[in-house]
Amino acid sequence: MTIATAMNTTPATAASATPAGTTSAPTTAVPVPIKSHPRPVWLHAHGRFAPPTAHIRSNAVTYDQKRVHAGARIAVGEFARHHTTMVALRVTGLSPGRTYGAHVHTKPCGAKPDDSGPHYQHRKDRHQPSTDPAYANPRNEVWLDFKTDRRGYAAALSRHDWRFRQGAARSVVIHEHGTARSPGKAGTAGSRLACFTVPFERSGLHGPFSRH
Repeated sequence: MTIATAMNTTPATAASATPAGTTSAPTTAVPVPIKSHPRPVWLHAHGRFAPPTAHIRSNAVTYDQKRVHAGARIAVGEFARHHTTMVALRVTGLSPGRTYGAHVHTKPCGAKPDDSGPHYQHRKDRHQPSTDPAYANPRNEVWLDFKTDRRGYAAALSRHDWRFRQGAARSVVIHEHGTARSPGKAGTAGSRLACFTVPFERSGLHGPFSRH
């Protein structure tokens, strides 16, 4: 017996070795499952707001041009690794000195404000739209509320110890005011002023001039 053979013989195998001159049924090795992590994601999406009636369709739609001007810009980044997700938002050209609510929603933007569906929730509330603080909170949803400076610029960041379900998070919606937290109103932030379609969980650069 070589050293390599001896090193590959487990105690259980050695104890059950078959005496010479006898036979035994062949054994089947049972594979040990290996715990794997979801693939990492690095995403950067950018767009310029335009009304839904614009001749050239945009991935960023404004439904209220007084508060989210046509031509204003938005960028959203996602970095996800193992079971952690970070989402960053940056806007320019909005009304200065104003607080907006912003959340990740379940559907892409459409011609109507409600086309983007409800908020994305890690643990889904059976009652939608959800206003229960047990579900409608910044830990279970992605809230990106921000206040613009005098130039109309703002940025926000959200971090979570979970990953988006594939295809279940499709947009970021900007609302008219900051997000409420009280029972019966939790998660609400007024009218949907604008929407930005974002392919979450899909790595790469996404925007008007990308090839995605």
